[in-house]
Amino acid sequence: MFGKIVFISDTEAHVKIAAEGGLNTNIMNMHVVFEDGDKKVLGEVEDINDEIIKIRFLGEITNGKFIGGVIRKPTFNASLRLITPEEVGMLVGEDTPSTFVLGDSPLYEGNKIRVDINDLFSSHMAIFGNSGSGKSCGVARLLQNVFSNPKLLPFRANIFIFDAYGEYHNALQNIDKVNPNLGFKFYTTNVNQTDGEILSIPLWLMDIDDMALLLRADKHSQLTIIERMLKLVTIFASEDDLSLKYKNHLIAKAIMTILYTNQTASSKRNDVFKILATCSTPQFNLEAPVQGIGYTRKFRECFTIDTHGQFPESILMTEYVTSFIDESLDTYEPKEIKYYTLEDLEKALEFTLISEGLLNNEETYADAITLKVRLHSLTISENSRYLRYPNFITMENYIATLVAKNGRKAQIINFNLEDVEDWFAKVVVKIYTKMLFNFAKKLKDRASIPFHIFVEEAHRYVQRDGDVELIGYNIFERAAKEGRKYGLMFNLISQRPVEISDTVISQCANFLIFKITHPRDLDYITKMLPNISADIVEKQKTLQPGTCMAFGSAFKIPTIVRMQMPDPAPSSSSCDVVRTWQAN
Repeated sequence: MFGKIVFISDTEAHVKIAAEGGLNTNIMNMHVVFEDGDKKVLGEVEDINDEIIKIRFLGEITNGKFIGGVIRKPTFNASLRLITPEEVGMLVGEDTPSTFVLGDSPLYEGNKIRVDINDLFSSHMAIFGNSGSGKSCGVARLLQNVFSNPKLLPFRANIFIFDAYGEYHNALQNIDKVNPNLGFKFYTTNVNQTDGEILSIPLWLMDIDDMALLLRADKHSQLTIIERMLKLVTIFASEDDLSLKYKNHLIAKAIMTILYTNQTASSKRNDVFKILATCSTPQFNLEAPVQGIGYTRKFRECFTIDTHGQFPESILMTEYVTSFIDESLDTYEPKEIKYYTLEDLEKALEFTLISEGLLNNEETYADAITLKVRLHSLTISENSRYLRYPNFITMENYIATLVAKNGRKAQIINFNLEDVEDWFAKVVVKIYTKMLFNFAKKLKDRASIPFHIFVEEAHRYVQRDGDVELIGYNIFERAAKEGRKYGLMFNLISQRPVEISDTVISQCANFLIFKITHPRDLDYITKMLPNISADIVEKQKTLQPGTCMAFGSAFKIPTIVRMQMPDPAPSSSSCDVVRTWQAN
């Protein structure tokens, strides 16, 4: 089969086909061993013509172990043979307590592809492929295999799946039948779905960045407004004496600013009435009694204008207003987070408009009004149901509830996002990613609780967008760069890798590439991944559904893997057009 070696470079060797007998087996993509004294070099057959077999070097076999990369190339005198069954076992992975079966080897029948859990799950991973190539089935099977491994009980696993189409529920909901100690938890955006909990995020757990995303802020000036709003809503969340005093203080300062302007009396009155129409308290409002010497007026009546265009009761009104001003409150900061609602946020935003003097700044006021309109639209929209958590809860306890079901630990937490708009789904994924990232960073023992985030249709969420221009960073990029050392790992699933953030992809250490045919995506993958060869790119073009090219830190060599169909399968099958058309 193998004749003389006629060419050797740093990356490959060319071998003549033996004159006697020629090729007696299909060896394309199979592995061969160059033996040169005590040295063994592993290669892969990547091309065959009439006379020459082209073999790409992969690594060296030393003391029964495979080591990627070749330091000393074989000589022209080296002998050549097909890999032995024992050597195949070395490449496809050993059966150990820390490995699980990823799939079958289509090249070497009867051999399973085994992967070490740590090698695959302790880094970010990308799973790419055309629609219908088997991505969703592959991911479902991967997780099923992990949780069905009798040598491994992943009781402390925290796998969060953000599911754009609700595909994974069917495939993963019965993991407790594999082992009663395992649990699956399902959150849904479909209010008619009865077998899960409705997605619900506590508003008070969101910071300035989260709220900027939720309100689609697009100017830096809006961040200052949001920051002030969140401070006020925390203060106003309770009706204690200090909160009321602070509200009155803000109203009074805003009104005094108006009264000292050069506006006409009627303009001043209109502005004051406008403030008190939305920002009033039981003590400070238009109907509140104002005590003069020997008489009482309603505050509203103090704004009567005389024939000279003046307020006859100006002294009385200013004394009344200034009585609520306490300069010591200007530096007051809330000591603890309080429960609040979207409606509370709207009230806080109204107070923000008056407390920051925004009424006199047309440009900034316009930015604030934009936020006001968006916040109100959100409050009255169907999306508001996902932001109405029923009771106060801390960050730690909220995350604990996410991974708990009926008093027990849930290892897979599935979020079905198919019933909300793309922009809102994107915000939800970002908020949860940031929440888990911050939680992981605060753990006393770094990386003591791993979090694995699977993002289906990742190109819809993990994009090269403008977050960094507004809030200074993109949470996906930040988590991709820093998350691994804190135990937070991404698993990106997408049919359009070209639309995903370059930074995030560059941090991925492992790849499962199903069939991709779009030239832009192929070119992008080739440019983005330094360890992908032209040979791998060409191979994946011809892959069958359910078969992928697997490579990265978890794999000894780039490996073709035939994934078994998941049982049960995810809800990702195509429409049977013929059967539908023929139905009576």
